[in-house]
Amino acid sequence: MKDPLAVRRRLDAVDYLADDGMAMALFLALKLGKPLLLEGEPGVGKTAAAKALARALDTTLIRLQCYEGLTAGEALYEWNYQRQLLAIRLAEAQHATLTDADLFRAEFLQERPILRAVRHPGPVPPVLLIDEIDRADDEFEALLFEFLGEAGITVPELGTFAATTPPIVVLTSNRSRELHDALRRRCLYHWIDFPEPARAAEIVRRAVPGAAEPLIRTATEFIGAVRDLELDKAPGMAEAIDWVAALSVLGATDLAAGDVLRTVGAIAKTPDDRAAVAAALGAHQESQP
Repeated sequence: MKDPLAVRRRLDAVDYLADDGMAMALFLALKLGKPLLLEGEPGVGKTAAAKALARALDTTLIRLQCYEGLTAGEALYEWNYQRQLLAIRLAEAQHATLTDADLFRAEFLQERPILRAVRHPGPVPPVLLIDEIDRADDEFEALLFEFLGEAGITVPELGTFAATTPPIVVLTSNRSRELHDALRRRCLYHWIDFPEPARAAEIVRRAVPGAAEPLIRTATEFIGAVRDLELDKAPGMAEAIDWVAALSVLGATDLAAGDVLRTVGAIAKTPDDRAAVAAALGAHQESQP
């Protein structure tokens, strides 16, 4: 893709609406071969951006979902101990002697998402999504430094695996904690805001084909308004899409329908938020002619 506009067009073709900032960030990540760190509130489209990029490039998406306690054996690689044990027993049966080099061969190595991305054969690089990196521990971040900086992984028993076709790396974070400066230095960075009303409506329109236009417009405007309330978890685009989809299933064409109040669980995920959103929705309905 020759410029940010081309990136926007390719993403638009797979129904991801990127703004100028996102298009520029992805373009530079592609051209410079740098990992891209996307931060923003939950539900604003960070994960969707990586998925859309893989579709736009018609390439493989490799996803690593992060969580507390994630280890190198789950993210990078681990040894197939069962096969190693089988090799030992076979050697014993044949009265043969095995060395460490015999046991720690590439054939006994189990690829996890990051090593799988490094060893991807190409020719088109895969998109590696390291999702919600802020959920992992500080120690796990340190495991990524070599890979993020050099597109390679060192396996002590075998040496360094360097990517012949370096993957396109997208990391996402909800900022539930601060990430290490060393990780940030290795990445380009982009913050994703909740989209402005017209773009939010278009995102929902594409995600929920067949939804009534008045419903799309009023629902996205309402969600934009309730995001200004002091909620435990402000609804994002994911919730907006779910809500409009739920209302469409019920046959609603706007927010005046009687069933609307009973659907606020699609956008409010705690009891306090549910009460606040229901009150705001009731006031909205009363204000309509």
